[in-house]
Amino acid sequence: MSKIKNAFMNGKSLIGFLTAGDPTIEKSEEFILEMIRGGVDLIEIGIPFSDPVAEGIVIQNANIRALSSNTTVDKVFELVKNVRKKVDTPIVLLTYLNPVFAYGYDSFFSNCKMLSVDGIIIPDMPFEEKSEILTIATNYDVDIISLIAPTSEHRINKITENATGFIYVVSSMGVTGVRNEIKTDLEPLLKSVKLAAKIPVAVGFGISTTEQVKNISMLADGVIVGSAIVKIIEKYGINAGEYIYEYVKSLKDAMQDIS
Repeated sequence: MSKIKNAFMNGKSLIGFLTAGDPTIEKSEEFILEMIRGGVDLIEIGIPFSDPVAEGIVIQNANIRALSSNTTVDKVFELVKNVRKKVDTPIVLLTYLNPVFAYGYDSFFSNCKMLSVDGIIIPDMPFEEKSEILTIATNYDVDIISLIAPTSEHRINKITENATGFIYVVSSMGVTGVRNEIKTDLEPLLKSVKLAAKIPVAVGFGISTTEQVKNISMLADGVIVGSAIVKIIEKYGINAGEYIYEYVKSLKDAMQDIS
């Protein structure tokens, strides 16, 4: 059974993302552990892909760096295996459908089960095509995380009806990336989603400041931070660990102020 619910049991959940293999698989393990030490409740690990259509330039470049260091799906599974030896924090993989298809659905989700991967996010898989992998993922106890965008309002009930893990609400139209201001009127959207959903609701895309984290935490069950962490890795490279810890801790402290 997925451990995702554990991430939301002690107040508001902070979800942190990085791209596996940026700059190396070994450093990704260190950075994940630093995020957890700083207070992250759930880890999203991106599997690098050559055409990450939902990502902005920051995570695109992280994918390029990771692929340049010969990061493969098998190496990502090895990363999860090593992390799992040290922590039981819920882990969700973020990938595109092509790497999963190319690896083989049964082999991919079998590995997820064996390594206690709790869920998967596939941004380029429309809700209507979820059935392609739903049975296999369910058989291996892997939650498929449903995404809801600002344009999805008329489909909220349909998307949330049988959703598992948590609902990922996209804060802004466009691709991932740090935003100085979240311009979407999130309050009515989140009210509608939380009314319909039977599971926790987290918000991602563009969130980077303590103020944004605090404000969104008042509306949602969790906050997802990705590009801001990846920017720290881009800036400090192999020495990013301590900076990731300090940044994540500042976000978690801000969330605890309103929990």
